[in-house]
Amino acid sequence: MSQHPYRTPQAALPAQSLPRRDMREAARGPFTPPDTAALPSQSAQQAPELAQRYELLHRLGVPTTADEDFDDLAQDMATQAGFLYGFVNLFLEEQTFVGLHQPPADSGFVIVGRTMSRDHGWCPEVMARRKALPLHDVHASPRFSGNAVVDAVGIRSYFGAPLIHDSGTVLGTVCVIDPEKRPLAEARRLRDIVINASARVMDHISRAPVR
Repeated sequence: MSQHPYRTPQAALPAQSLPRRDMREAARGPFTPPDTAALPSQSAQQAPELAQRYELLHRLGVPTTADEDFDDLAQDMATQAGFLYGFVNLFLEEQTFVGLHQPPADSGFVIVGRTMSRDHGWCPEVMARRKALPLHDVHASPRFSGNAVVDAVGIRSYFGAPLIHDSGTVLGTVCVIDPEKRPLAEARRLRDIVINASARVMDHISRAPVR
C-alpha cells in the first residue's frame, strides 16, 4: 500500500468493522423485487421509492451486489482524491456498497463491510438534497459532526455526489471518506472529483444491457 499523504497507519491498531455482510459472496439468483410493504424500517415515502429504484436497476441490468467494475471506479475515485476509502453506494434496504475501495485488512485502518444502515453516514443527506456534499472537516459543522460513522470509523472528511438517472430517480451515491480532514482550499477540487466519478458511474450504468 502506498503511504497515505495525511496519515501513517499504525499496524498495532486493531481493525474495527461496521455491521457487515460480504456482498461479493452473495448468490446472484433470479431477480425478485423486495416486498417493500413488509419492511418495517421503510417509511410511507421510502417504500415506493425503493420499489421504483429496484425496478429501474433491474431494467438497466445493474448488479445489486459487489461488482468488480464498480470496485475499480471506487478505487480510481479514491486514488484521485487521495482518500483511503471510496464507495459506489446503492440505496436499497440498506446502503449497499457495490463498489468499494479501502485499505488492506492488515493496514491498521478500519475495515468496513459491504452494507450499512440507511440512516448512517452522510450519503442520506446527499440523497435528500440531490447534489454534492463537500465536507472537508465533518467537525466544522454541528449538523454533520454527530454521526455514527464518525464514532465507528473516526472519519474527518467526506465528499459525496448523487447517482441520478435520466428519469429523475436517485439510485444512490458515490463518496470518499478519510480519517484526516482536508484543507478548505482543496474542497472544490475534491468535490469535482466525486461529481466526475458520479458521471462515470452513470455512464457505465447506461451502457449496461437494458432488460
